[in-house]
Amino acid sequence: MTTTPTARRSRATSSADPVFQSPVEITGRCSAGSAQQPPEHRKGAPVGEAADFPHRIVDPKQTGATRIASVNVNGIRAAARKGMGQWLASRDVDILALQEVRAAPEILSPLVTGFAEQAGAQDPETHWHVHDHEAADKGRAGVAILSRTAPVATRTGLGDGRPEDDGRWIEADYELGDGSVLTVVSVYVHSGEVGTLRQEHKMRFLADMREYLPQLADRADHVLVLGDLNVGHTELDIKNWKGNVKNSGFLPEERAYFDEFFGEAGYVDVARSLAGEVPGPYTWWSYRGKAFDNDTGWRIDYHMATPQLAAQAANPRVDRAADYSLRWSDHAPLVVDYQLP
Repeated sequence: MTTTPTARRSRATSSADPVFQSPVEITGRCSAGSAQQPPEHRKGAPVGEAADFPHRIVDPKQTGATRIASVNVNGIRAAARKGMGQWLASRDVDILALQEVRAAPEILSPLVTGFAEQAGAQDPETHWHVHDHEAADKGRAGVAILSRTAPVATRTGLGDGRPEDDGRWIEADYELGDGSVLTVVSVYVHSGEVGTLRQEHKMRFLADMREYLPQLADRADHVLVLGDLNVGHTELDIKNWKGNVKNSGFLPEERAYFDEFFGEAGYVDVARSLAGEVPGPYTWWSYRGKAFDNDTGWRIDYHMATPQLAAQAANPRVDRAADYSLRWSDHAPLVVDYQLP
């Protein structure tokens, strides 16, 4: 694991509701086959605003809350072209974990600068501190953490430089108001495929996580692990779970690791704890067929928190696009507000 002081890595660019909801349910959602109607296309929306900013989501943040989000962008350049900047400008996010960035730092930072400019403000608080862990194999994997305030330290890598670790794990430490430290992780677990080397890498990575997560919890005051973990933990996490019991992403041996993450390792599945025992809410849908329109999805994106931090979580949202044509990734952001000390 590589540790990097903030001064060397930072590139600063110029609740109480326990029910898990999607903003689409709040702002209006198109049914399959209906005319496209972005979230802001509703009575009372300012003339021109809906058409100009179809990716905006209205969800005011509670006073004093820290909004933390995670999303697999499926390539940051494509996401930026398709409307990610509009989404980010409207969400008042304080910390954002990205996975599958697939871009070098010299590409990522200007894109993030563009996101800040889309917010339409010159205040430095609209700018981001950007930290990333790029994969050696260009155009693959890559994780990053964006934050309004600079972390006091960052670290990259989960293992000892093994191939399965490349561009998949980054940590950032933030000093909180009471002097304690919050460690935020952005992680991207391999997608895998049964019988392939990728699946072997995935299983080794999950084993490394099982070993390391308790150590991280012992070392830090608060820990929040964010990312695309590419595993549905229970039958509630996959719409078509019966058809996937022999596929990577829902294998018993993969799910057993999550039993340990949320058991002996001491972490809390924040989204599930707030949603209760209900199907989903899903965060990934295949581009094939009508998976998105029919909500035939997988819940494979997580907020994993140490218990004291999880107790301060509220207002969870899956920012599912209002229409297939408005998707800027095959994943939807998972957004949660935390009352930090």
